[in-house]
Amino acid sequence: MSPDEWYKSLPIITRYYVTLSFLTTAACALEIITPFNVYFNSHLIFKKGEIWRLLTNFFFFGNLGLDFVFHMFFLVKYCKSLEEGSFRGRSADFLWMLLLGGALLTSLAPFVAIEFLGSSLTFMMVYVWGRRHQYVNLSFLGIFNFTAPYLPWVLLAFSVMLGSSPKVDLLGMVAGHAYYFLEDVYPRMTGRRPLKTPGFIQAVFPVDEPIRPAAEEGMQQFAAHELQEQQQQQQPAEGEGQLEQELRQMHEEHPAVDGRDYWAEAHGARPHAD
Repeated sequence: MSPDEWYKSLPIITRYYVTLSFLTTAACALEIITPFNVYFNSHLIFKKGEIWRLLTNFFFFGNLGLDFVFHMFFLVKYCKSLEEGSFRGRSADFLWMLLLGGALLTSLAPFVAIEFLGSSLTFMMVYVWGRRHQYVNLSFLGIFNFTAPYLPWVLLAFSVMLGSSPKVDLLGMVAGHAYYFLEDVYPRMTGRRPLKTPGFIQAVFPVDEPIRPAAEEGMQQFAAHELQEQQQQQQPAEGEGQLEQELRQMHEEHPAVDGRDYWAEAHGARPHAD
């Protein structure tokens, strides 16, 4: 797949977010603008009227380099996975999630002194993705395995081990859990959905595919997990002979009766006494 084909294959919200992030970072690298023009500063926003900072701070991920590539990898992977997975055919809902997450992060940023919130928003997406893929098994550097809901905690621990501040990741986890609870948990408890997408946002994005709510997707994952466990339990033990298999099956069907009598009746003989 060529770079052009790969770019066009990205879902619409992911494509626009990645494009704006790359252009903002590239503009800073080429000194067309500087990070001081785009960072979050509540004083400049509300006192000086520089309202563009409410958005631009989400699109800067540091200087062009390995760290930028690392952030872009996570952004593309989990933004795309969410938009093509639990938000498939619901781009308006996905955009609404990002707007809600961005609003919450913006309201918390002055208290934790964070100037660029793009990494926190990406971490929010990682958290929501992990919650909606509870039975997906992951591996960290081939050292140990864990399920998807623990991915944010593993990344947080790894970041702290490298000497980074945990507040960026923790802020994203707070936003992610707030959205997950209000969108996935609270509606199942009360039957009400407080984060319903406004009509004016839904009008921008036509629904090309049937809506598949996250709760339904989670139930399908749970059903698949349960079916796999049942199939494993039904498989005969390795090296088990035909007689043992038949006796075990008869005992399960008629636990109160000696299975050897059924075996003898079915085969016209009785097994040797113990």
